[in-house]
Order: sequence, then structure tokens, then C-alpha cells
Amino acid sequence: MKTPNKTSATVERMLDLAIKHGIEVDAATVKINESGLDFLAVFADDKDGMPWVLRSPRREDVIESAGYEHKVLQLAANHMSVSVPAWEVYTPELIAYRKLQGTPMGTINPEASGYDWYLDPQNIPDGFIQSLAETLASLHGIAPELALQAGVRVKQPNQVREALAVHMDEVKRSFGVSRALWERWQRWLADESYWPQHSGLVHGDLHPGHILVDPQGNVTGLLDWTEGEVSDPATDFTIYHTLFGDEGLADLLKRYEQAGGRVWPRMHEHIVERMAAYPVLIAIFAMKSGLAEYKAMAQNALGVNERGEELPTEPS
Repeated sequence: MKTPNKTSATVERMLDLAIKHGIEVDAATVKINESGLDFLAVFADDKDGMPWVLRSPRREDVIESAGYEHKVLQLAANHMSVSVPAWEVYTPELIAYRKLQGTPMGTINPEASGYDWYLDPQNIPDGFIQSLAETLASLHGIAPELALQAGVRVKQPNQVREALAVHMDEVKRSFGVSRALWERWQRWLADESYWPQHSGLVHGDLHPGHILVDPQGNVTGLLDWTEGEVSDPATDFTIYHTLFGDEGLADLLKRYEQAGGRVWPRMHEHIVERMAAYPVLIAIFAMKSGLAEYKAMAQNALGVNERGEELPTEPS
């Protein structure tokens, strides 16, 4: 992680770059957000009181992924009713856009290893669930042909499974995987009845920090589209299931179908199994980023130690 001195230097460089692009930031309004894994973010008002978001990549690999995210954002902006960031500055060193209206449903608190909630997770407004269902139905309904024309990745259902199988093999070689978890993954991959016969444009990382809401809890926008692609629609429901359980997921899926979202017989079960495969994503990110804390997190989630040996199970 960056030291405070390095962070200060990065922020100063970001503000200088903003000025060169015609964004004269009021230094008294600057707020730094270091919770993002890929970008250092600065929130600030310009001299006219317009709030801006400035982002600087933390690693070289993020620059390439930002170029891809820009394509996804342009596609989503043209076909969705909720807001997405419109980048007015896009360079390898700085991304800048006018801050969207709304507040993140919850913000990651690294020290607490959880969220600082704007919406009470124990009392989620009905309007949030309904508007999220409508947003996802709209997103997943964007034609794959439009995504392909926009330069966005398009994976057919069989390609989704094949890619996941490749990642699982890669993770097993690099980290090791507990026998029980590995066998669960393989059963799921092999059982055709779990899987959808269609793909849809997904956000890909739909956690509370990326969902903007108004004071009544209605969804107004979505942030951070780096993982957006045409893929398995279940992807956008996994974190919701983790937060709100089977009952919450069932309610969301019912509303999603009523809003025009395409469902299939074992979609609910498939989402549960997809969440069980989440350690694969953690491990892939650990390999890509080289961050030691994510390597340790991946090992724990995979049920192995640093030598790839299976961790002992707790006696029942």
C-alpha cells in the first residue's frame, strides 16, 4: 500500500494535471479515498462549486483495464436509465468526471473489514430492491450485438464455463484448493441444469460501494465498470445473495423477472454455486496485482496454507 507521503505526492500531481485539463480544483474541498484497489480517488469541487471525481491508477496493469472500462461506460450510458460516469478527462495518469448524484449504498471500511452503510442493511427500502431489479433487467437486456460493436467482451454461455474452468485449473496450480471445494466446483461446472442458455451484459462487481442511491434508497447510478462484459447474468446477483441471503435473493429475482429479466429454473441455485466459486476471483486478482494481503485472503478462501496444503477442518 502507498505511504502517506507517496499519497500526498500523487494527489498533488493529480490536482496539477486537473488544472492542465481546465479543472481548477478548490484545494479546501479535497477529500482522499484510498479504499479502491485499482485507483486512488480524490473528491473535490472546482471553483464554480461543481463536484468532481479524480482517479489515478495504482498499478501499470490498471491503465489497460481503464481503456476497456471506458468502452463499457459508453455502451451503458447509451442504453440505461440510471447514471454512469462520463469521463471528461481520460489519460494514463488521470481520469476525471463530474460526480454523479446519489450516495453509495455502503462504503468499504478497510480497518473494520466491512462496510460503512448509508442504507440500513437490516431494513432495506422496498424502493431499493425494486429499482435494483429494474436496473439489472435493463442492463442484462442490452443486445450482445451492441456490446460487440462497442468493443466490449462477449462470452457465449459455453465460453463462460470454459473460461471459469481454465481459471480454476490455474488457481489450483498456483495456490492449491481444498478437496471439498474443488469437487463442489467440478460438480457445478458439469451439471448443465444449473447454467443459463443465454448471456447478458453484466456489471461484474456489483457490491454496495458501486451502487448509488437517493435519500429514499432508489438506485440512481452504478460505478466502476472494469469487469463489465457480456457473460453470465447470475454474476450480478452473487454479492447480493451474500448480503441478504436466500430470502432476499428470491425477492430480488421475482422482481427482476417481473421487470423483464430472463430467468431459468435453477438460477437461484446457480447464483449460490457461483458465490462458492468467488475464491477463484480473489486468487486471480492476487496473481494479477501481486498484493500480499490478497494472496493471504485467497489462500484462506481456498482452504489451503502458503504451501498449497489443505487446512485442517474444525472438528464437528
